[in-house]
Order: sequence, then structure tokens, then C-alpha cells
Amino acid sequence: METTAKKYPDLKYKLNQEIVYPLHGVGKITCIEEKLFMEKELLYYVIYIEVSDMTVMVPVDRADELGIRAIVGPGESKKALEIISEKYEPVPSDWKIRYQMNLDHLKSGTVKDIAIVVRTLYHRSKIKELPILERKLFDSALRLLIDEISFSLNKEKKEVEELIFSKMEAVASNLE
Repeated sequence: METTAKKYPDLKYKLNQEIVYPLHGVGKITCIEEKLFMEKELLYYVIYIEVSDMTVMVPVDRADELGIRAIVGPGESKKALEIISEKYEPVPSDWKIRYQMNLDHLKSGTVKDIAIVVRTLYHRSKIKELPILERKLFDSALRLLIDEISFSLNKEKKEVEELIFSKMEAVASNLE
């Protein structure tokens, strides 16, 4: 029996490659397999996402549409960390508008947009306690950012988390 990798050598992502699945985090392609769907053979990436202990199947032909992408390189990770260090822009005081803006950033799936959400909500939380939904959004964005940057820079998650918070604290203390 022919292996899927040999049968489909031109796939964008390869077996055992670590990728980013927006809103879910870093995952690893554990398998590439054909499945019958509506009487048609479709090719799927089977992705294991460790942080949530979840396995998802993504149709290969919809991977880009769903925002699946390779983990950014060290340069992009460092740019995201610079964003964390920048002075933040004031955001709407209406939490519902803010929530939707930040959710849209997260859905884009770029590491820079995730960094913007983390920075924005962190500094907003210093002004006033975040509503529960925004707090969950912050926690989720922070987890996504830590996850990707730790893979990109090959650093421990705890080390990346401490780095992110130290950068945000430095900005916050300069604003006081």
C-alpha cells in the first residue's frame, strides 16, 4: 500500500510538521489520510493540538481558507514581542465592541494580531477589571501567543510567558 506522503508529494504541509490552527493553537500533523465524505474521497490533515488534547481533521483543500499556517520564524516572533512592548492605542470603552474587535484579530490568526489582542486586553485590565468574556479572550490569546512563540524560538513556555509579562509590565509602569 502506497503511503499518503508518497502519493501526494506536493502537499503544502507535511507529516509531523507543526502548524498553527487559528483560535486553537499549535498542532502537529500526525497523519494525512483519505476519507470518504458525501460519496467522494477527500484528503485530510489529521492534527493533534496538545494544549487542548484535541485531534481535528482538516480537509487539505480548505486548510488555507481555515487559516492553517506554518509556525512563524524567529523574526516574526520577535516582532510580536516588540508589539507587546509598544504603547497601546486606546480602545472603545464599550466592552462588546472591544470584544468583537479583539475576536476579529484572533480569527485572523496572525501572531502579530494575537500580540495586539494580548497587549490591548492586558492594558485595559490595568484600567478596569475585564468582563468574563474578555478575560477568557485574553487568557486564550495569551495561551496562543505563548504556544507559538515558544515553538518558534525553541524556548520553554514558562520562559516565554515571563518574557511577555515583563514587557507588558514595563510599558504599564512607564504610563503611570
